Amino acid sequence: MAETNRQWIFLKRPRGPVTEDMFELRRSRVAEPEAGEVLVRVELVSLDPANRSWMEPVPTYKPPVAPGDVMHSFAIGRVVDSRAEGFAVGDIVEGMLGWQDYAVLPAEAVRKRNPRHSLENLLGVLGITGLTAYYGLIEVGKIKPGETVVVSAAAGAVGTIAGQIAKLQGCRVVGIAGGPQKCAWIVNDLGYDAAVDYKSPDFTRELASAVAGGVDVYFDNVGGDIFEAIIPHLNIFGRIVACGALTNYNSEVALPGPRGLQIACIVKRLRMEGFIVLDYLETWDKAEAELVSWIDAGVLKPPVDVREGFENLPRNLIGLFNGTNMGKLMVRIT
Repeated sequence: MAETNRQWIFLKRPRGPVTEDMFELRRSRVAEPEAGEVLVRVELVSLDPANRSWMEPVPTYKPPVAPGDVMHSFAIGRVVDSRAEGFAVGDIVEGMLGWQDYAVLPAEAVRKRNPRHSLENLLGVLGITGLTAYYGLIEVGKIKPGETVVVSAAAGAVGTIAGQIAKLQGCRVVGIAGGPQKCAWIVNDLGYDAAVDYKSPDFTRELASAVAGGVDVYFDNVGGDIFEAIIPHLNIFGRIVACGALTNYNSEVALPGPRGLQIACIVKRLRMEGFIVLDYLETWDKAEAELVSWIDAGVLKPPVDVREGFENLPRNLIGLFNGTNMGKLMVRIT
């Protein structure tokens, strides 16, 4: 085992978009686990919009990352030393391992995973990403066959899975993505019924055409102007699944809106609900089993966008907010 642990240290809180000077690469000795702890060699790091929200001083569903800390991030790796009952060298585990080669954590802070599946699938479609899409649609959106479902950030990590799940449930699915390439990809490769390019100068008209029969469920990953554009098309008793707010994460001040939502909620009797996938922790195994069955049957594709290199973590997180990824973005650091 290497004696040196590379670590990306979070230096300062952003004012607006993330920049590379917010991080510093440092090296330290690899720590040894104490009783009840495991030492994990990190292999794949997940990059997610939530990484940006954790940089703010206000706690979300977890404490924020503080300047001077190893940058927080969900990741997967292998146990290389264990002082905890139930964990052995070679076990695959996931958790908040952070931007580093090695992480020492209490056993209760990691989750053992099934080695039958690839690390990419365990971190993506069979991890928090896929479970977020699953619970957002099945439990929060309560989608029904024949309904029209619209997914924003449809070419992103959660969006690519959400659209496919909605199709498997018998829905008509419209994706909103950035650029002709992504729009063609989600239709031709992932089975979306239609796609709308939010970068198009005719976005409003093209959206209206794609959802001419109205929208029953809107799976919102972005908020902002795109959310606002959906409101007039929501059907009576429509549901809004509030999963993310990508357009707000890099803003120095909270963006206004969406305008028109309150009156639409009253007139159309809409329901809007936010959720965190951790709310459903007790049933993760059941949901994961259903996702596995769809993958094994060949009806659910798990798109991943794997980048290489520990040194590239900051620039790839920045790229995430510039829409450079297609599917679940992760960085292989080994």
